[in-house]
Amino acid sequence: MKVVAVAIPDEVGEVVSHLKGKILIETSGRITPDNVVEYAKTRVDIISSGYITHSVKAIDMSLDVEKLD
Repeated sequence: MKVVAVAIPDEVGEVVSHLKGKILIETSGRITPDNVVEYAKTRVDIISSGYITHSVKAIDMSLDVEKLD
């Protein structure tokens, strides 16, 4: 079983205190480099963050392959 919690670190810590070792606990949502340490301190099993990909700019690339004789 897997539980996903989107909450502030204090709320996550409360959940962890009740469920740690019984199930896999993941937290996600609004996790950034500025607050990831606070979430890590809660001792959750998994921290998911889309922060890295949310603001990335796309690049248009192509690769042409030609056979050499």
